[in-house]
Amino acid sequence: MAHHHTDNSLHHNGEIPEPQTKAIWKTFGILVALTALEFVFAFFMDAGTMRNAIFIILTLFKAFYIVAEFMHLKHETKALIWSIIIPMALVIWLMVALISEGSYYFESVNNYFN
Repeated sequence: MAHHHTDNSLHHNGEIPEPQTKAIWKTFGILVALTALEFVFAFFMDAGTMRNAIFIILTLFKAFYIVAEFMHLKHETKALIWSIIIPMALVIWLMVALISEGSYYFESVNNYFN
């Protein structure tokens, strides 16, 4: 078999570069801290709209962070990032609009028959 080298896999002195465990532990720490914060809100805050909003915001933040770190999106061009963020924001807006309209319809039908 042929032995192939790539310049990216070896240092100039022929050694394999050190693994980037510091970046992985940093990402792990941030995600654990956000998850712990969610648990604090879950146990010490009364159920309601505010707690749900906090959960949704923290979950979206974690999702964006995971996409940026593990899918390397933060290293891409701004046009690619915006082409993903804008449709996603529109889908989220659509879900909120459909849920609010659905609850309005449910309440109006429920009031009509009562």
